[in-house]
Amino acid sequence: MRKVTVNLGKRSYDIIIGSSILKKLGPYLLKLNIGLDAYIITNSLLKDKYGAILSSVLLRNGFNCRFKIVLDSEKSKSLGSAGCVINDLAKFDRKRKVFIIAFGGGVVGDLAGFIASVYKRGIPYVQIPTTLLAQVDSAIGGKTAVDLDLGKNLIGAFYQPNLVFSEINFLKSLDKRQVASGMAEIIKYAIIKDNSLFCYLEKKQKDVFNADPVVLERIISSCSGIKAAIVSRDEKEASGLRTILNFGHTIGHAIESACAYKNYNHGEAVSLGMIAALDLSCKLGFIENSLVLRIKNLIKLYGLPVKLKGVSVDKIISAYYHDKKFTGKQNKLVLIRGIAKPVIVKNVALNLIKEAASEII
Repeated sequence: MRKVTVNLGKRSYDIIIGSSILKKLGPYLLKLNIGLDAYIITNSLLKDKYGAILSSVLLRNGFNCRFKIVLDSEKSKSLGSAGCVINDLAKFDRKRKVFIIAFGGGVVGDLAGFIASVYKRGIPYVQIPTTLLAQVDSAIGGKTAVDLDLGKNLIGAFYQPNLVFSEINFLKSLDKRQVASGMAEIIKYAIIKDNSLFCYLEKKQKDVFNADPVVLERIISSCSGIKAAIVSRDEKEASGLRTILNFGHTIGHAIESACAYKNYNHGEAVSLGMIAALDLSCKLGFIENSLVLRIKNLIKLYGLPVKLKGVSVDKIISAYYHDKKFTGKQNKLVLIRGIAKPVIVKNVALNLIKEAASEII
């Protein structure tokens, strides 16, 4: 078991990573002193598979719990869905000291975190991520949000959890596509911050898909450590450091929106966004084509797409203009000058962005 800490003064919290650690959740929650009434937001599949185990762990440690089921779909990240959950939460909260548990992947984590940030102007919440993508990325750092039709994550807040509890055994039930989706974020971390991790990933593809706990613990703790260090120094992207975590995400989010959140999951869209960012980095003279090919090969090694089907450049560009990283007419893209050498570039010419989008179609 490993522990990584996000250092934010009085709002600091731990990320606990390991196999067969769920039985230790109760004592960790009791130490937080955030209440004994757990409101667990999850999806029906996880409730059926792990709900009894989780509720047993909580009950043994004196907690009362209620499960709230939401759809395992990006459509759950809406104001309407959030409103329905909040109404149910308010009914459960009568004469209780309630806290939220986000038990699921990125959709559940984003929605639950958003609800925790706005209900009663903020209540405690805990992340128990059950996907590889959530364990390495979305459960950490306090970005909470819901979507609008015009774009992804346009309504949200920075609101940190009180604990992130990453049980690696949950990952054994993931299918190959879900694992690959998580690997997109892991590859992103390696590209922007950790050359040794990049080299490690080039050698460990079989172990990852075989759910080797030692390999997964090493990868998850490395990515958690990178994100924790960045968030600790730049929680709200004030200095620009946290912006580097958006590598592949600007075009990636545009692809998700342009496809109406169908056909491509988040990790697949990010992999395509990284390909576009690599193309731009090459066009601007930051990197050689040999590095582009090496990174593409790693992306393909983990079964992620490098080409996009079923959407036009115009739709991608239209969605791109609604990205949160626009300030007025000024765009901002994360590119690279090499492995572990990210660079933030403002006002990239639209014709270059269109060319990069065309290259992946």
